[in-house]
This record gives sequence, structure tokens and C-alpha cells, in this order.
Amino acid sequence: MKKNRTLENAIAVIPSGAVVMVGGFGNPGTPFSLINELVRQGQTDLTLIKNDANEPGHGMSRLIENGQVRTLITTHIGLNKGVIDLMNQGELEVQFHPQGILAEKIRTAGAGSFGFLTDIGLDSEITQPEDLLDWQGQTYKVEMALLADYALIHAAQADWLGNLVYQGSAINFSPLMAMAANHVIVETPDLGAPGRFKPEQVHTPGAFVDSVVLLETLTSDYGILEHHVRR
Repeated sequence: MKKNRTLENAIAVIPSGAVVMVGGFGNPGTPFSLINELVRQGQTDLTLIKNDANEPGHGMSRLIENGQVRTLITTHIGLNKGVIDLMNQGELEVQFHPQGILAEKIRTAGAGSFGFLTDIGLDSEITQPEDLLDWQGQTYKVEMALLADYALIHAAQADWLGNLVYQGSAINFSPLMAMAANHVIVETPDLGAPGRFKPEQVHTPGAFVDSVVLLETLTSDYGILEHHVRR
């Protein structure tokens, strides 16, 4: 079954109050068109999960600046002074995790597990006493899996069934998020018929994908992101 959707219809399924994972590693892999449509539609009280907050005026930052985000779960926001200010003013809740821990929390959810033990950050301010557990003579932190209602993903290439291929550092978080969300929405500038990829080329199988949106053009938001696609 073809999973092609219009941009408007794909994003319209997201309600206010949803937990939304957003793929990308800086600019590469960030689904700017999906985010911009979410800004346009105006859903509020969102919890967003992304490696970073993008730069002011772009991507995730647009949602936050527009007052649509209640909580941001991330690894760093150092490139966005506006988001830092909102956090310091108490207008935005920000939960920080080390980058590898965030990735593993998402991967664990996608694998169907509930959490894992780690010795990372035991003595840091991100760890509370109630998070600790003694096992076999050692102290560990209990990290819970991180699920989402929706995931917004940018793929370099896709087919109508939702099989995805990523490019560059977009592969860092996007495959994990596609497995850890209940509903996955993908944008791509290169959409074709099934059979265009060999099985070993597919980074995310179509079984994890609900909607695919074809981008006619890549706007200036995408910055340095370029796709070298096979025709």
C-alpha cells in the first residue's frame, strides 16, 4: 500500500500535547518541511525529543520560539541563545542527557525493552539518588526507555512503501526514532517505486513508517544539506 501523503495531511494527525521525536544531527537529517508545517498548523503543549535545538529561526527553534513546546528533551542547546534564555526564564522545561545515553534510551524503546543500567554521569547533576541501583557490588544509574507518539524523519531517498535511506550524520538518530515512535512521518526529496533499493541498502524498513511526504524542493532551511541521488 502506498504511504504517500500531502504535507498538510501528514502533520494534521499530530494533536496538541503529543510527544514528538525529531530526527537530525544539527542541520543534516532535520525534517525542516515537516517542522515548518507543524509551526503553521499550530499544535501546542508539545514535548520534543531531538539531539539539538537547531539555530535561532530554523527548525526546532521555530516551534520553541512560537510557544508550541512545553518540554525539550535533548543533549545540548549551546548554539541557540534564545532557547537558553527561555530555559533560564522558566518558560521552557529542558531535560538534558549525554548524547550516547539519549540514543540508547531511544534504541531501547525501539527494541521493546523498558530501560538499562549505566555508570555514566553517576556524580553529575543529571542523576538523582532515586535513579541509582546497586548490582553485583557496583552502583549504576537506571535509565528508562524513551518512547514517543510521533517521529518526524528526513530521508535522502524513499519508496512508496516507506523504505528509507539516510545520508551522512542523519543516520545517527533517525533509524532509532523510527523504531521508537508509534506513528512515523517521513519527508524526502527523492521518492520512487518499490524495488529501487537492494535490501542491504535500506536503513529503515517500511514496516516502521506510516506516511511519506515528497518534497518538490529543498528550501534554504536545509543549508548545507545536499543529496546526491541516483536517478
